[in-house]
Amino acid sequence: MKKELIDKFEKLHFQIKNIYSELGILSKKSPDGAINKFKLKFVNQLLTQANTLLDEQYKPFADFDLFQEEDIPSNSDVVLVLSQYIQCLEKLKMDNVKMLSGNWYWIIPNSKEEIKTTHPSFDFTR
Repeated sequence: MKKELIDKFEKLHFQIKNIYSELGILSKKSPDGAINKFKLKFVNQLLTQANTLLDEQYKPFADFDLFQEEDIPSNSDVVLVLSQYIQCLEKLKMDNVKMLSGNWYWIIPNSKEEIKTTHPSFDFTR
């Protein structure tokens, strides 16, 4: 992965996992309840960033980009989609890191620089 994308990836990955967790709580209480427009705005901002970062190779759905504000999705719909994005972000990470001496590092083509990262998750939504 290119060095300039690593910080963007890690921030986005953290944000999507956190909003997934928060919306998961709402989804358990009211799965068919509509997400409000305020939250939907932030979800869509994160999805826009994720679509750019994941590109066609890792993007979970070829025909999905964002939720439509006119057709407000349910909490469970948003949780379902975010879980797929988390899995695809984890796949991207797994394909771009390596373990050296018990630590995980990003693979940066044509660079000797080592950027440490966390262990890739195999339980993708955690």
